[in-house]
Amino acid sequence: MLYRIGRFLFRLFFGLFFRLRAIGVENVPAQGAVVLCGNHTSLLDPPILGTPLRRMVHFMAKAELFDIPLFGTLITKVGAFPVKRGGVSRESIRLAVQLLKDGNMLGVFPEGSRSNAGGMGKKGAASLALKAGAAVVPVAIIGNYSIFRRMTIVYGKPLDLSAYAGASSEDLEQATDVIMKEIRRLHASYK
Repeated sequence: MLYRIGRFLFRLFFGLFFRLRAIGVENVPAQGAVVLCGNHTSLLDPPILGTPLRRMVHFMAKAELFDIPLFGTLITKVGAFPVKRGGVSRESIRLAVQLLKDGNMLGVFPEGSRSNAGGMGKKGAASLALKAGAAVVPVAIIGNYSIFRRMTIVYGKPLDLSAYAGASSEDLEQATDVIMKEIRRLHASYK
């Protein structure tokens, strides 16, 4: 319920202040495990990624955010869960894989951080998707969040990563390259 209220408020916020236009929403599967992989330039990227969709999107968030009074409780209630930065958090990975195996949707930013925007992707998104057998939907967030300037979010068609199911380090790198190239292609096509 809280997620739906938040999504409604963000739809108003993004529609009014950023004239949000969503393209390709129909490309996001209506059910089953899905990893949404988007580019990352702003703190507003997580809410904008899920706002146009009917399904709840779960996110990994840096563990420090959960220590902030009230805010930590709020983001937990809307589907976020903590991940330790700078290292592999096995607990977070297990939780992410379980969420996907349970048929949920996970939002991931393969660049890892806003400071790496436009850079190389990290292998985590591909790894999670392959471990859980999830569909991977590339997403391009276009615009710079300037007030009253259009923001566009483009959901691409699900990618077939079955050729990389071996999940070796090289397979994961190649799968990540496929994801990042498609995000960049969508970004360039609708800019």
